[in-house]
Amino acid sequence: MNLAVSGNKGGSMASRGKSETGKLKQNMEEQLDRLMQQLQDLEECREDLEEEEYEETKKETLEQLNEFNESLKKMVTGNMTLVDELGGMQLAIQAAISQAFKTPEVIRMFAKKQPGQLRTRLAEMDRDVMVGKLSRDVYTQQKVEILTALRKLGEKLTVEDETFLAENVTATLSQFEKITADLGSEDKIMALASSGVEKTKV
Repeated sequence: MNLAVSGNKGGSMASRGKSETGKLKQNMEEQLDRLMQQLQDLEECREDLEEEEYEETKKETLEQLNEFNESLKKMVTGNMTLVDELGGMQLAIQAAISQAFKTPEVIRMFAKKQPGQLRTRLAEMDRDVMVGKLSRDVYTQQKVEILTALRKLGEKLTVEDETFLAENVTATLSQFEKITADLGSEDKIMALASSGVEKTKV
């Protein structure tokens, strides 16, 4: 159906800008999904690979992530709309590159600003570790990543979760926290970006 729209030209430009931002965000999320899938596939077939082959492939994927991060940086410079939309993605990618975060699925949820899904995953992990489906080491590592992501997304943590985080944080994660906190504006951007995210309780 071809409808001619007349009237406020400024409004149509604004909506076109919004639509372009939406397309751009979708495009970036698809690229991120592809890179996270690469990381996930690599971890899943680690047993079948020589150590050297695993390290080489991981290094290549991290280099691709770094290039992706650089193009993101250029894109958001001076564009507050994109900063709001893609600020979380930048932080998540920095976490992946520094290897502060090692779980592709958690990085993906962090990048897409999905606190509700992060909390759901945490609840599933709590159940799995209790019935022995998940090792305590993997549980601790992933829980620390999820809690750090939630905090960076401006979510309130319980005293119990804060204590768990303080007791189990790794040196790499601690460094990531420090670097991203020093940037200051990124934390403010994250708080701003997450203020519109509906809080989902599990």
